[in-house]
Amino acid sequence: MRIAVPQEILPGETRVALIPDACGKLVKSGLEVVVQSGAGRASGHDDEAYSKSGAAIEANAHRLFGEADVVAKVGKPAHSDAIGIHEVDALKEGAVLITFLDPLVDLDLVRRLAERRITAVSMELVPRITRAQSMDALSSMANIAGYKAVLIAAAELPRLFPMMMTAAGTISPARVFVIGAGVAGLQAIATAKRLGAVVSGYDVRPAVKDQVESLGAKFVEMPLETFAAEDKGGYAKEQSEDFLRRQRELMTRVVAEHDVVVTTAAIPGKKSPVLITADMVRGMKPGSVIIDLAAERGGNCELTRCDERVVETGVVILGPSNLPCTLPVHASQMYSRNMQTLLSHFWKKGEWTVNMADEITAGCVVTSAGEVVHPRIRELLSLPALPAAAGKEVAAAAGASGRSN
Repeated sequence: MRIAVPQEILPGETRVALIPDACGKLVKSGLEVVVQSGAGRASGHDDEAYSKSGAAIEANAHRLFGEADVVAKVGKPAHSDAIGIHEVDALKEGAVLITFLDPLVDLDLVRRLAERRITAVSMELVPRITRAQSMDALSSMANIAGYKAVLIAAAELPRLFPMMMTAAGTISPARVFVIGAGVAGLQAIATAKRLGAVVSGYDVRPAVKDQVESLGAKFVEMPLETFAAEDKGGYAKEQSEDFLRRQRELMTRVVAEHDVVVTTAAIPGKKSPVLITADMVRGMKPGSVIIDLAAERGGNCELTRCDERVVETGVVILGPSNLPCTLPVHASQMYSRNMQTLLSHFWKKGEWTVNMADEITAGCVVTSAGEVVHPRIRELLSLPALPAAAGKEVAAAAGASGRSN
C-alpha cells in the first residue's frame, strides 16, 4: 500500500501532511511512503530526513500522484502547474485522498471526487469523540490559530498586555475579550492570560462557562435563551437573526470596554454570524484591535476583510485565514500526528478497510466507490439518502479495492 505525500500547492501553504518521524512509524507498520522532493522544506524537514525515516523521494509530481494508493495532503486539491492538470484528475481511479476538503461548501469538488471514484476522507469532518481525539486536525489547527491570534493582537496593540509596576508609574493591563469558547477561543484566552491581560470570554453555549473560568478568565453572561445553542457534535448551532440582534445589543457595551477582541464564532458549512457591527467598532477606543478568526466565512465583524488590514476610526481589524501556516514546524508536527493516527485507523492487520459501520469512518468519508456517502453532504447535493444495504455495499467495495496484495 503506497502512501504519497505531495508538496502543497495552495498559495502560502507551508505545512506538510507527514513529517519524517510519522513516515518512519508508518513504514514500520508495513506501508510504503513516498514523499515529493521538497515537500517538507518549508516546515523544516529536508529530503534527507525523509530518506532516513524509510520514505522514498519522488521528484516527479505526476508519477507521485498516479502511482499512489493513498494521497495524504493538507490543503484541498487544486490545479497543479507541476502536473498540468487538477490534482484530483492526477489520482488513479479508486485511490484514497485524505486532506482538508471543505466539503460542506465546495460541492463541485465533492462531485469531481465521486466521478473519479476517489475515496475522499475529509480531515475537518473527523467526529469530535473521545476515540478520535488524536485524529482531530481541526482542533489541532484551531489551537495554533487561537495562540497566534493573541500574539498578533499584542504586536498591533499600542500598549502593553501585562500590568507593570515601574519607577515611572503603574501600567494597567490590557483588557481582552474572546468571543467563542471553542478550541481556538480557549487557547486565545489561555495565551492572553499568560501575557498578563485581564481576560473575559463569551459563548452562546453556557456549558463552557467552567472551562473559561478554569483558565482564569471572567465568563460574560447575557440574558439570552441558549438551550439549543449546541449540536450533538459539540459545535455551536446557527442562531436566528432575532437572537443575533439581541446578542449584539447586549454585547455593545462589553466590546467597547476592551482593548482587544478576538472572535472565533463559526458554524460548519455556514456563513459566519455577524457579532460586531460597524457601529460597535466605532464605539471602541482608538488603538483597539479586533482579530477575526472567522474571516474566511465572512467574518464575525461586519467590517472584516479576509486577509486584509482594515482601520476604522483608529480600530485595527485583521481577518487572517490561515494562521497555522505562520508556525509551520509545530503545525506540521500536530497535523502529521493526526494524519498518522487516521491512516492507522484505516490500515489494520495489513489491510486497508473502509468500514462505514464505524463512527469515525462514517463521520469523515465523503465519497467512496463513485458515490457521495456522507449523509449531510448528500442532503446538500439534494441526493436521496442511501439505503442501508447500499451503504454497506459501497463500504465493502471501497475496502476491497484498497487492500494490500
